[in-house]
Amino acid sequence: MPDQPAIFPFLRYDDPDAAIAFLTTAFGFEEHAVHRDDRGVIVHAELRYGGSILMFGSIRNLSEASAGRMEAGGRFGLYLAVDDPDAHYARATGAGAVVVEPPRDQDYGSREYSARDPEGNVWSFGTYRPGSGTTETA
Repeated sequence: MPDQPAIFPFLRYDDPDAAIAFLTTAFGFEEHAVHRDDRGVIVHAELRYGGSILMFGSIRNLSEASAGRMEAGGRFGLYLAVDDPDAHYARATGAGAVVVEPPRDQDYGSREYSARDPEGNVWSFGTYRPGSGTTETA
């Protein structure tokens, strides 16, 4: 039986509803689960991208100490392996993503680009697949 994923990235957003709208429209995620509190604020959400899950929630639901630790750590960067970075780039820019680095071929054989989400997190997309030792698409 193949190993199941053991690492699940998570983010906290000031506006998790806007994050869902952006990540599904611009980057191609699919809504998997959204849990809200009595006031309708997202306390936990999961978006699926292929076989991977991204978890996130509202920064407002953290204790002051936890929120401070996350903010002190800075914003986060995430990398997603995609089959066609140029098509993905077209989708993202069409949805208003702010490009940090346009698509380009890397010295190590991957084709990649980077963009920011509305809250400043940097997302990189490319053909390199960590752990596989290859830049080939699946």
